[in-house]
Amino acid sequence: MCIDIVVVDDDPGFRRIATTLLTARGLRVVAESGDGASALAAVREHRPDGLLLDLHLPDLDGLTLAGLLSREDDPPQIVLTSTDKSFWSEEELENAGIRSFVAKDRLFDADLRALFTPTAS
Repeated sequence: MCIDIVVVDDDPGFRRIATTLLTARGLRVVAESGDGASALAAVREHRPDGLLLDLHLPDLDGLTLAGLLSREDDPPQIVLTSTDKSFWSEEELENAGIRSFVAKDRLFDADLRALFTPTAS
């Protein structure tokens, strides 16, 4: 089963690293975005299974973008990432439409395939 991902981060270097990690784990990166507006467009165009979403973007924060996407038809599985430590409870993340939080420095160790595997409805 192919799992399509959009990587959203304003740092091109991190997008390259994340794309490499996701691809190595058998996921397919279908688009990369450096801001919230282009991420919304990419999700609407590609209808990915998942979104690796940075918390800090130049135009929208990751929580706001996740909230917007969670109201879309068939929203992607969203994994929030940041260099900041997560200060949110699982309930707060879930209410924003976010499946999980992974610190950027822990991304290499994360089970990315499991995080983006669609859940049964």
